[in-house]
Amino acid sequence: QVQLVESGGGLVQAGGSLRLSCAASGRANVMGWFRQAPGNEREFVAAISWSGTTRYADSVKGRFTISRHNSKNTVYLQMSSLKPEDTAAYYCAADSNLNPTTWGSRATYDYWGQGTQVTVSS
Repeated sequence: QVQLVESGGGLVQAGGSLRLSCAASGRANVMGWFRQAPGNEREFVAAISWSGTTRYADSVKGRFTISRHNSKNTVYLQMSSLKPEDTAAYYCAADSNLNPTTWGSRATYDYWGQGTQVTVSS
């Protein structure tokens, strides 16, 4: 069982930056970020493996960067050039799956955090 705790959400103006953090209680081969806006389904944002392989949703490529500190079991999401459409609750997820082709699916992940709100004002 892996417990995940997110932090770093908040209110930011369009064009600004935020960094989210997610601390895990144990090792996870893959850690990812998803987001969910009101009325929408939870969607994939980014994921990173223990070895540093990354995947991104097209909507955030070039603006968001995922990284991890393995010795701290922590993953980060650096978000830049934020847009109002990035407003959502952001959820950290973790799993043992090493197949990058599955990382974009919610069903891949066994463990989820409680979420942190990101609001981008125009």
